[in-house]
Amino acid sequence: MIFPTTMTTIVATALAAFLAAVLVTPAVRAFARRIGAVAAPKKDRWHRKPTAMMGGVAIYLATISTVVIAPHTRQSWVVIAASSALFAVGLIDDFLHLKPYQKLIGQLLGASAVVYFGLVLPWTGSFVLNMIITFFWLVGVTNAVNMLDNMDGLSAGVAAIAALSLATNFFLNGQFTEALMLSAFFGALGGFLIYNHNPASIFMGDCGSMFVGFFLASTALMAESGGGGRSRSVLAVLAVPVLVLCIPIFDTTFVTLMRKLAGRAASQGGRDHTSHRLVALGLSERKAVWMLYGFAILGGALAVSVRRMDLDVSMATIAGFAIVLGILGVYLGGVRVYSETEISAAQQKPLVAFLVDLSYKRRIFEVALDVVLIVLAYYASYRMLFGTARTGSPDWQLFLKTLPAIVFIKLATFLAVGVYRGLWKYAGMSDVVLFSKAVSVSSVATLVLVVFAFRFDGFSRTAFVLDALLLLMFLTGSRFAFRLLRRSLGVPHARTGKRVLIYGAGDGGELLWRELTNNTELGYLPVAFVDDDPRKAGKVMHGLPVHSGREPLAELVRRTRADEVFLSTQALPNLKVRAILAECETAGAPVKRLSLEIERVADSELGWVLPSRDTDIPAPPIVPVDEKLVIASHHRAVPQSFN
Repeated sequence: MIFPTTMTTIVATALAAFLAAVLVTPAVRAFARRIGAVAAPKKDRWHRKPTAMMGGVAIYLATISTVVIAPHTRQSWVVIAASSALFAVGLIDDFLHLKPYQKLIGQLLGASAVVYFGLVLPWTGSFVLNMIITFFWLVGVTNAVNMLDNMDGLSAGVAAIAALSLATNFFLNGQFTEALMLSAFFGALGGFLIYNHNPASIFMGDCGSMFVGFFLASTALMAESGGGGRSRSVLAVLAVPVLVLCIPIFDTTFVTLMRKLAGRAASQGGRDHTSHRLVALGLSERKAVWMLYGFAILGGALAVSVRRMDLDVSMATIAGFAIVLGILGVYLGGVRVYSETEISAAQQKPLVAFLVDLSYKRRIFEVALDVVLIVLAYYASYRMLFGTARTGSPDWQLFLKTLPAIVFIKLATFLAVGVYRGLWKYAGMSDVVLFSKAVSVSSVATLVLVVFAFRFDGFSRTAFVLDALLLLMFLTGSRFAFRLLRRSLGVPHARTGKRVLIYGAGDGGELLWRELTNNTELGYLPVAFVDDDPRKAGKVMHGLPVHSGREPLAELVRRTRADEVFLSTQALPNLKVRAILAECETAGAPVKRLSLEIERVADSELGWVLPSRDTDIPAPPIVPVDEKLVIASHHRAVPQSFN
């Protein structure tokens, strides 16, 4: 009977804090506007209109008013008191604009109080080292949440997800008092989000970000055994709080590294956070925030699951999640958010130049990734056949003996076959064939090693078959990750490029779509296809609808809001081209065609450039009209105007 009563209390506490925040936030917003506590738009900030500050006051009041009437322990009072002190420091900063070192002193004082009363991360066997790590944890997470507060609803939403994950961990661990604290905190953040989501009418301010960050960081210290559950290793114990707060940690680490590579100070503000780069790739602000919510939810779910997993499974799961975040970070690192002047100036510094050169050569990342993938595939094959890894198991002893040699052989084979010569963003079926060849050759080489070194005594043939299949799947999936990200996130010009209607849904149309999509410098955004083949009408190609060529083209241009029309085929009859030109002229959309040759060919009657190799139209007289040169490349298709 304890479970229903406790769960009812936790839900009631969260609901009470939610209602308190819903009622208090409008009053705080009105008060902030009255006293002039308003954030004005700035060049290095994201919001575009004056927005009330002091939202942290509402979060704090809603949390504390609910928490103080709940049962408490000595540790919970320490967390409440220290977090309140950080709230006061943030509130002073909102009005007086404290210097960074002054805020740091306040954070260190709060951290000192928490550590003094015995709340430390049990990540090592040394208490002194644990204290030092805990100081870094408390100060780091507090500032990470502050840095994450860069887009409407992002910081508060991610913090709410983290609070819910921690509350679930506490509840499953039997720590009901701590679960009540986090449920109240979750409810307060949820109520505040009603006013803070896009478009936000109030920001939390430094008083909110410092309170929220420190409260999350310090409550994570209250988990018994670090929240590790069945997984008692240092990695699993460390992973629970890190997974819960993965997004603030990832964003801060990523932004700090990118700013250093650009020669900027880590504390310098700017539109270079993870959320900003997602928007630069074409996502709306809401979709960018919700995508980060998704990663936060995944991290929280893993944190809850890890405590129930066996050690080897938890390590493999954490490694997989780290790979996903790593690939995302590498992809987002390619988004240009700094000026060429800044980057050029930064590259004059020896250390920055070395790091930039190192980061440019992504082969190091690929090799490191493949080491992890090889280990994961080999481990997964043994796990599927022999169950949990056990020290005394002869099968797992063979696994450990052969693992280093297998990693070496497979990496060497990948290098020899040519796995590291390709470009991820252009991965295609030819690469899948290459990966299949690399995995097959490396698996045969592995078998030869096992036969000669161990005479295949005690080994399972099935394990090596599974290993090859899993490695091929992992290798292919990682290489196609960039293409998947390009498809799901869009391209940098997706919101500002000219909208293009592609005439022709065949091989030429597909080639043209790839050219316009991959070459962002062209500044075009394909929106639909048109084709004269009635069998293609109503179909979808690369996510874009295919319209019938029998529809009035002028009406189709207006309906799709196309700025231009591109002809992807040179097999259109002369009369058809005339009709297209006439309809597009009516709709006010220029017509262009891809030229694949360097020519000086013009149609004296129509007055537009016409490639002479169009077999369906007799080659017109060659009239050297200088202002209508067709200038193109044999290596890249270039759209040419008919006008």
